[in-house]
Amino acid sequence: MLPVVILVILKGGTLLLACLLALLSAIGIAEFYRMALPERHMELRLAALAGSSLIFIPFAENDKIIFAGIGVLFVGFSLLFLFRIRTIETAARDVAFALLAFLYIPFLLMHLVQLRQTPFGIQWLFVIMLIVMTNDSAAYYTGSAFGRHRLYPLVSPKKSIEGSIGGLIGSLCGVVLAKFTFFPQLTLCDVVATALVIGVIGQAGDLFESLLKRSFGVKDSGTIIPGHGGVLDRMDSILFAAPITYYYVLFFFRG
Repeated sequence: MLPVVILVILKGGTLLLACLLALLSAIGIAEFYRMALPERHMELRLAALAGSSLIFIPFAENDKIIFAGIGVLFVGFSLLFLFRIRTIETAARDVAFALLAFLYIPFLLMHLVQLRQTPFGIQWLFVIMLIVMTNDSAAYYTGSAFGRHRLYPLVSPKKSIEGSIGGLIGSLCGVVLAKFTFFPQLTLCDVVATALVIGVIGQAGDLFESLLKRSFGVKDSGTIIPGHGGVLDRMDSILFAAPITYYYVLFFFRG
């Protein structure tokens, strides 16, 4: 999938990126529902398609359209669950899971579209990718070689503190690479802050998805990517990193 993503970021506009993210969002929502609500099918397929439309919120020209869309989604799916009750004991849980998917996946991914609309949007998208990929790779190899102390065994038994630290060092190397290749506008402060903050948040995103999977009793969110699980397994770190990066750019980056 990586060449497609890179091509869309480099050559496609913001709308094409939003369409790609909406597709990934719909698949991710469907995977979430298969884990959380495996007994429901028809209404959750509809929810996956409708929820992915949140990706296009940044294209709305005024706040009224945004709030109207969110309101319609919330009321619509609340009514759907109201009149399609399976068991009264699990009704509130089902509604909560259905709406959580909207907040967790398309709402967070939407920030990548907003990031693309900033003056250095393309560069920042590649910075996120570098941070996440170098973090994951460095954490895996460092943890495999030197991991002795468990990071959070209740949620992810195999992750180690040594691996987490190695991942942050990998993130730092990734942002340094970005500065000296395609993003010279980054200051030393930007390099350190983004590598550490986004690196930590990315690891938290990975742990959060592990929490969900262990709670639902599954190993992977899906099987769409052989050997790597589902789309949600590949996006877990980016989901948390996207809003943090966007707000860093909005409030702290001077370019």
